[in-house]
Amino acid sequence: MPATSKKSPPRATPSNPIVRPAPQPAGPAPENLRGLTTETANVASAGLDTLPALAVARIINDEDKKVAYAVERALPQIAQAIDAVAHAIGNGGRLIYVGAGTSGRIAALDASECPPTFNTDPRCVQYVMAGGDAALGHAAEFNEDSRDAGEKELAKKKPGRGDVVCGIAASGRTPYTVAAVDYARRLGAKTIAVVCNRNSPLAAAAEIAIEVEVGPEVVSGSTRMKAGTAQKLVLNMITTGAMARLGYVYGNLMVNVHLKNRKLIERGITIVERITGASRDQAVVALDAADQSVPIALVMLKAGVSKTDAQKRLKAAKGNVRRAMKG
Repeated sequence: MPATSKKSPPRATPSNPIVRPAPQPAGPAPENLRGLTTETANVASAGLDTLPALAVARIINDEDKKVAYAVERALPQIAQAIDAVAHAIGNGGRLIYVGAGTSGRIAALDASECPPTFNTDPRCVQYVMAGGDAALGHAAEFNEDSRDAGEKELAKKKPGRGDVVCGIAASGRTPYTVAAVDYARRLGAKTIAVVCNRNSPLAAAAEIAIEVEVGPEVVSGSTRMKAGTAQKLVLNMITTGAMARLGYVYGNLMVNVHLKNRKLIERGITIVERITGASRDQAVVALDAADQSVPIALVMLKAGVSKTDAQKRLKAAKGNVRRAMKG
């Protein structure tokens, strides 16, 4: 049989270009966001770009009003989180937040405000942020897709059985945050999720799931809006509630405030006056004797003890001002 000849592959010419399919990018399958309420279109804000400023502000305000009611539905789970954090901190443990993007920035804000408000050690409430501290002021959302990064960066904090790790993600499916919470739970840390969609991987990974379903955003998918507001409210509740349970406030007064400027010095004097019934002059003298420590001044005046004894009482009471005053 004669040998069959092989045809040469066609060659491109200006009149006959060869079009080949574009190579498909490697990587994970595209995210299906259609099932997330935070990603759906908001009928109330349709045509937002055509409206006058007052109408835009009114729509945003009307939508924001819904956030507190959404948080209210999650109060039982928030209460569980408060008790878990109070127990951890009261026994020398830590609260460690984990988040990316807006969620991480809100977590960092809450953590950074605990020391000046409650006189806690900065190590007491910490945060882990996708992209590190640089991401607080500059967008670095690409970091949130890495599960390895979430686990590795949390591992640097060495979470353990005495700690609480709280993952925050509006979608509830951020790989960075889910992996960090998974890792913390494997090590025995108590885990909390704060999410704005139901039945999410992050909620499933945590022991306490705080699901605050705020609905569609005014700008679709812009979770810095209602979802971000909800997260701020929830984190405020968790840390303020825990610190109140630990006695780091007295009644509703900020007794652990740092007297670092004139406004705060005046606040400290007023607090001592209100709690002890002392005159302004007596409050000033007590604060001077207590080296500007409001808790020490309060215990000295209420219990009639020396500065040294007041310090001993506060140490024995683990910083609980009310218990220290009662001895």
